Amino acid sequence: MTLVEPAAGSAAPFAVAGVQMAVSSQGDNIAVMGRYAAHIRKRFPWVGMLLFPELCVFGPNPSLAQTLPGDAEERLCRIAKQNALWLIPGSLFEKDGERIYNTTPVINPEGEVIARFRKLFPFRPYEQGVSAGNEFVVFDVPGAGRFGVTICYDMWFPETTRQLVALGAEVILHPTMTDTIDRDIELSIARASAAINQVYFLDINGVADGGCGRSIVVDCAGYTLHEADTAAQIIPVEIDFARIRRERERGLRGLGQPLKSFRDREVRFPVYADDRSGDGALARLGPLAMPGGS
Repeated sequence: MTLVEPAAGSAAPFAVAGVQMAVSSQGDNIAVMGRYAAHIRKRFPWVGMLLFPELCVFGPNPSLAQTLPGDAEERLCRIAKQNALWLIPGSLFEKDGERIYNTTPVINPEGEVIARFRKLFPFRPYEQGVSAGNEFVVFDVPGAGRFGVTICYDMWFPETTRQLVALGAEVILHPTMTDTIDRDIELSIARASAAINQVYFLDINGVADGGCGRSIVVDCAGYTLHEADTAAQIIPVEIDFARIRRERERGLRGLGQPLKSFRDREVRFPVYADDRSGDGALARLGPLAMPGGS
C-alpha cells in the first residue's frame, strides 16, 4: 500500500465548525442549517467549513429520500455560496432508481458539489432498505490539506479510516446519528482511529431526533480537543496541518510511527482475501439478521 503525499500548498491552519444541532424527523431542516451557517459566518469569521450530523437534512426518514442532484441539494449549495463556506451537510437519504443510499454531499464555498459519499456500512440489521456505497471520498482544501468522509457505522470498521489515510486524508469528517447506549464506545473508537492513523477525527452527532449529542473532536495525537454534552452546540476547532505532517514524520507524541510501520509491514492479512466462502470463525457466525426473542 502506498501512502499519498499530502496535498500541495502551505500548511496553513484551517478551521472547521461541527454543529451539534437538534434534528427533526418530521421534515425539512435546511432552513435551520442556513441560520446556523449565517450565524457561524458572522460569529466565527475564521471558520472555513461546517460539518453537520448524519441525516441532518431531513431526519432519519427514508420516505423523504431525495434525488441528487435536486432541489434539496441546490438549497444546500446556496447556503455554502452565500456564506462562502465549505459545507458538509451531514447526510440525507438519496433515491437512485429503486435504491436508497445514505449520502453526504461535499459542497465547496462556490456552491458546487465536488463529491458525494455514500455510507459504506448501513447499520444492519436495523437500518433496513438502505443500500451500501462502495467508493471512498477524499478532497483537498487548497492551501490547507486533504479531508476524508465517513458516516456513522463506518467508523466501526477500522479499514474505512485506514483506506482514507492511504488516499492521503489528514482529517476525517464523520457525521453520525447515535441515540443508543453504544455512544461511549464510539467516543473510544474516535480516539483510537485518530491515534492509530495520525489524523484529526471530527465525530459530530445530533440531538433531539438526531441523536444523544456527545460529539467529539480528537487531534492527530489522540488528544480530545472537545467532547460535547447533550445540548445543541457549535464546535469550532482549528486544524493544524503542519502538526499532522510533523507527527507523521517524527512519531505520535514523539513515539510510534504507525503509518510508516503499516506501510513497511512484512505480514499479510488473510482475513482481507476476496474469497469469503471459507469455513472460518466469521463464516460460522450465522446470518446478519434481526435478533429474535430470548
